[in-house]
Amino acid sequence: MLRSIKGFFLLELLLSLSAWLMLSLFCLPLLIELRDQSRQLELERKARQLMYEELQTQLINKSFSNYTSILNGVEYQIIWKNNETVGQKEVCARIEKNSFLPETEICGLLE
Repeated sequence: MLRSIKGFFLLELLLSLSAWLMLSLFCLPLLIELRDQSRQLELERKARQLMYEELQTQLINKSFSNYTSILNGVEYQIIWKNNETVGQKEVCARIEKNSFLPETEICGLLE
């Protein structure tokens, strides 16, 4: 008699919903971690781009000055250093520590 009724039983519906809930609870932390990693990679890419732009600019004019740039609410610091081991100037792009990401520094030599 129960086989002739078309559709889901309440038990089948609850089992399928609980399976979806378990899958979503498993995948949610992974998705959050992926979002944080992609945000970190995007910030590092922008810092590297700023560093290379600064290096290209300094090949033309030789005025070395530190400055801070704020792009999309993120603070990037451009810092010039003297590298004693190589004897060249080094530029670093530093991303200031946010509430969600650690402080990151990317450096390159002026050749």
